[in-house]
Amino acid sequence: MEHTETRTLLSAYIDGELAADRAADVERHLRECAECGALYDAERRMSAVIRNEGERFRAPAHLKAQIVSEIDRKSRSRWRDLKLLGVGWNPVAIAASLLLAVASSATVTSAWLGGSHAGEEASLTREVIAGQVRSLMADHLTDVASSDQHTVKPWFNGKLDFSPPVVDLTSQGFPLVGGRLDYLDHRQVAALVYRHRQHVINLFIWPEAGDEAPRTASQQGYNVIYFKHGGMEYWAVSDLNPAELRDFIAELMPATRAPA
Repeated sequence: MEHTETRTLLSAYIDGELAADRAADVERHLRECAECGALYDAERRMSAVIRNEGERFRAPAHLKAQIVSEIDRKSRSRWRDLKLLGVGWNPVAIAASLLLAVASSATVTSAWLGGSHAGEEASLTREVIAGQVRSLMADHLTDVASSDQHTVKPWFNGKLDFSPPVVDLTSQGFPLVGGRLDYLDHRQVAALVYRHRQHVINLFIWPEAGDEAPRTASQQGYNVIYFKHGGMEYWAVSDLNPAELRDFIAELMPATRAPA
């Protein structure tokens, strides 16, 4: 038995799937070939790690439920499309359609994807949403809890290399809850927390030159609005509907132009 044939059969041999005569041939070659023997030892150890339940990472229950729900929704939609197109019970067509549905559920819907910095902005969108989810899951929404902008703004002194604009929008329906430090785009940033009814808005801020009009994106059930002005970059994220999040930005932008 040659090297190539032995290596082709290694996985089946480790899993006990070979007939007795073929297994004997593999064993004979492994005794005679140190190179294949070393490869067998490595694959056997890897197989043991994979089978060890203690080494597996389990997805949180809420993530499993979200994935199953999204696949189910996309699958039902795709099945309706197939019926409208007159596709019958064709297993290959159905499998291809379901794969497309799962793939499409992972895409980022964004008004700005497609530019030269599309990949970077899509990655930062995911970071911003992860920051929102992390703040809600880890019971770490604020480091300083206060609705008083004159309490929250000084709290950042000495903790960041910039002073973030902090405004209270209570009269506009978006009360300030507090602030905290976070980490995005390879640096420490300010995170201001607002509420609108029962919805939490995280507003991430850090210095960035230039001005850009607000642009929107959505992913994982969250809406994101990004803009630059006054020497700062702003990312607002919430499960608020897009119209209400735009209202928040419309109230925020004029308030941050003047010194807070």
